[in-house]
Amino acid sequence: MKVEIWSDVMCPFCYIGKRKFEKALEHFDHKDKVEIEWKSFQLDPNLKTDPNKSTLQHLAQNKGWSQDYAQQMLAHVTDMAKEEGLTYNMDKSVVANSFDAHRFSHLAKKHGLQDAAEEKLFLAYFTEGKNTADHETLVQIGTDIGLDAAEVRAVLSSNTYADEVQHDIYQAQQVGVRGVPFFVVNQKYAVSGAQPSETFLGLLNKVWQEEQPATLVNVADGNTCSTDGVCE
Repeated sequence: MKVEIWSDVMCPFCYIGKRKFEKALEHFDHKDKVEIEWKSFQLDPNLKTDPNKSTLQHLAQNKGWSQDYAQQMLAHVTDMAKEEGLTYNMDKSVVANSFDAHRFSHLAKKHGLQDAAEEKLFLAYFTEGKNTADHETLVQIGTDIGLDAAEVRAVLSSNTYADEVQHDIYQAQQVGVRGVPFFVVNQKYAVSGAQPSETFLGLLNKVWQEEQPATLVNVADGNTCSTDGVCE
């Protein structure tokens, strides 16, 4: 079973959705049969990285909100994250374009470390207040999960995996992704948003049951005709 997850590093609900999905997976009897692939999505492709601007300031300016209202929204999201065991320090989050972080995720995928990379990227952005567009930050995250520092630097200093990121974004348009997180199971069923764990678990069980071959039980012998034309 394959689960594709479109997300963006700067999306607070993507980290929350990751935790909710993981909790569902823990209760799924066939979790060892599930392959997870993270797909790139950019909420704001034109965002300029600005380590001197807080997420609060960015939201107020970008959305046209007052500082007080922006603070209330961040507090609400922080409370939601806390319910999933996550610590959000939104006052420290660095406004950063996510394109290179997505390229880094594709490099991690090449080495079977994509899920670990996504976890570290979310942690860096929402909890640790690190600049996830900074190449040295990404190199450190890479070495933390077992990637070679020289390879990470080489990728980030080039355009490697840029086409893969753009292809993910193109795919998102084709399947109707309007917001993230967005989960697609076996290219058949889609779930949008950080849904309750029970919703994810129900979907996993539904897809698993539908895709298992039919099993005949309690078969009794009777009259049959075979393909060689013999009836008895």
